[in-house]
Amino acid sequence: MNRVETDLCIIGGGSGGLSLAAGAVQMGARVVLIEGHKMGGDCLNYGCVPSKALLAAGKAAQAMRQARFGVTGAEPGIDFAAAKDHVRDVIATIEPHDSVERFTGLGVQVIEAYGQFISPTELQAGDTVVTARRFVIATGSSPLVPPIPGVEDVTVHTNETIFDLRARPDHLLIIGGGPIGLEMAQAHRRLGSKVTVIEGDRALGKDDPELATIVLDKLRGEGIEIHEGQMAAQIGKAGQGVFVQTKDGTRFEGSHLLMAVGRKPNIDRLNLDAAGVETTRAGVKVGADLRSTNKRIYAIGDVAGGLQFTHVAGYHAGVVIRPILLGLPAKARTDHIPWVTYTDPELAQIGLTEAQARDAHGDKLTVARFDYAGNDRAIATGKTAGLIKVMVVGGRPVGASIVGAQAGELIGIWALAIANRLKMSAIANMVAPYPTLGEVNKRAAGAYFSPKLFDNPWVKRMVRFVQSVLP
Repeated sequence: MNRVETDLCIIGGGSGGLSLAAGAVQMGARVVLIEGHKMGGDCLNYGCVPSKALLAAGKAAQAMRQARFGVTGAEPGIDFAAAKDHVRDVIATIEPHDSVERFTGLGVQVIEAYGQFISPTELQAGDTVVTARRFVIATGSSPLVPPIPGVEDVTVHTNETIFDLRARPDHLLIIGGGPIGLEMAQAHRRLGSKVTVIEGDRALGKDDPELATIVLDKLRGEGIEIHEGQMAAQIGKAGQGVFVQTKDGTRFEGSHLLMAVGRKPNIDRLNLDAAGVETTRAGVKVGADLRSTNKRIYAIGDVAGGLQFTHVAGYHAGVVIRPILLGLPAKARTDHIPWVTYTDPELAQIGLTEAQARDAHGDKLTVARFDYAGNDRAIATGKTAGLIKVMVVGGRPVGASIVGAQAGELIGIWALAIANRLKMSAIANMVAPYPTLGEVNKRAAGAYFSPKLFDNPWVKRMVRFVQSVLP
């Protein structure tokens, strides 16, 4: 048995673990990285990267169908296998950045094996035992397949297998109307599949209902069936395909089934009891400092039981590196974390939704709105379906919701504002180039100030007075 002593041992080579490893080793720490599966984790191999690549293929197909701007539309010829080749090519292009070779070159000792704790200070990976001053669990999460009766009798795809399909599904059934389910619904529909989404509650239930409706109407308009309030109760084979029956007896039949109902933390292999690390259903039990019940062990990203986004894992890496390497206190926050559903139109959120802000702040809340239809770039490009809401308390934004073209890009300025506690005046003072969709943000800020400026009788009296005395 080999033995290694190090300053920092990171379990998991996904986005959070890799960010932490790269930063720590370049700051002078001895770092061991444990990864038993694929470097890059879920994001590179099964999540963010392949899904956005497949959505891009679907968007290209949809653009050909649309007769607009004097250009005649036509039904595109779709090579589904070639679309999947595009997905593979995108992953392959990014892979070297996350590779064992790159991190070994940086000075990280990479052990390609699954790890498990054998004591509060030791972890075994393959034939190596690692003793470290600090450990960071960054093992991420996996798709959840709930024990619906009959699920074991059919082939159930998740985001870990759906991208391997080379033949186009004739009729894809999707259980789950969240971001993953709806992104895959639109991508497959645009690439020629019939798609039915079955959601037990409300589709896009974590987002502002007004904005979510704009997305859902667009998807339904493209031919996607979305059934809300339909809880799956039975799954089984239907000829060469599969059926899903809901609690009210409604039966849906298709050729393939995708499960997109949530995720579970990857903690089963870790033997956390041996390390004295407590867990919950959501993952490793951590405090605001992301430290577990064993003071030597931290958890970041999905496995820490909070928001499950790649950028959160990267943010967590920046939080824990301060106490681990420099002994400085640091705590994670969530109010400045944005998220995006990459459907067309995109749906982006940061901070509080309107409903949440009203519950939290009552009459102190002001909601500033602006429609894409008032933006000249949106008009010129035919992207007028969309709007922005900014929730403002005491002159500062506490949340922003955007639906429309490039909403994921536009939300960035509100992430900057909320992270740094900027006031709405900072956005209003910005000069946006014309014509850009970025003006939507400035116009929303203007909508906040307009009533204070134009509907204020004192302002009008002051202007009249000044005009009367000017030479």
